[in-house]
Amino acid sequence: MRAVVCDRYGPPEILRLKDVESPVPREDEILVKVHATTVTRTDCGFRQGKPAAGRLVTGLRRPKWPILGLELAGEVAAAGAAVTEFETGDEVFGINPWRFGAHAEFVCVPQSAPVARKPAGMPFDEAAAVCDGVILALLGLKHVALAPGKSILVYGASGSIGTAAVQLARHYDADVTAVCDTRNVETVRSLGAHEVVDYTREDFTKNGRAYDVILDAVGSTRSNTAATRSRAAAPTWPPTISRTSSSPCGPPGSATSGWCSRSLPDTTSRTSCSSGSSSGPGGTGRSSTDVTRWRTRSRRRDT
Repeated sequence: MRAVVCDRYGPPEILRLKDVESPVPREDEILVKVHATTVTRTDCGFRQGKPAAGRLVTGLRRPKWPILGLELAGEVAAAGAAVTEFETGDEVFGINPWRFGAHAEFVCVPQSAPVARKPAGMPFDEAAAVCDGVILALLGLKHVALAPGKSILVYGASGSIGTAAVQLARHYDADVTAVCDTRNVETVRSLGAHEVVDYTREDFTKNGRAYDVILDAVGSTRSNTAATRSRAAAPTWPPTISRTSSSPCGPPGSATSGWCSRSLPDTTSRTSCSSGSSSGPGGTGRSSTDVTRWRTRSRRRDT
């Protein structure tokens, strides 16, 4: 089969198309014929081998996984003897965490992985791009208890993580303010945001409003400004910081690692928080504020 191979760390130019041996599924795996895949920040981080500390997991001298690709959509070409959830011919989509391999014509995926049957009306290319952002958004939002009446600001609301966060927050009936650029305002509004802030026209960090939750899906330096202002509003704030190893998608220090949750204790004053390049209004007089920031190690895609 043909695959895009990454056998050393470096820029995109080190990738090459190569004929490799087709994988054979184990008893609990399915063999998927890949119809569509994506290039995520995690793929880029693994290819670069940055930060250097991450190579303790990804391989010191060269990548442990020479074929990258997390997200996939395709057709089950074969199934192991112990597989009960899928059959040959099933159209599936999902993500292959910690194993990669989707940048090839075929990839083996455990039936226990985040993989499901693809909705009949969804094209393969659209299905392939769904999972990574949703999983990362869920990892951030699980640290806070979203509920009706709770306000959340999503900074970077038009990306894969941000669009998922907006929809998930609406699912929990939260009051959603989203921040994005001019060209994506209507798209983000159509996802259910109660208010959309165009950051090219308004600086949400200067609006004086407060939010129960701020999710920064970009990793902007404005998040630091927001955190500083939160500390000023709650001088007794002893931040509790918990870091996970990235979604199931990347190791500590990779492009997708580093969820940082800060919970502010009860205060009698109204707390004003802002973070990242995201938006909006929202402000409540609640006594506690949770700030959840998605901290990426790269500011832009380098693909």
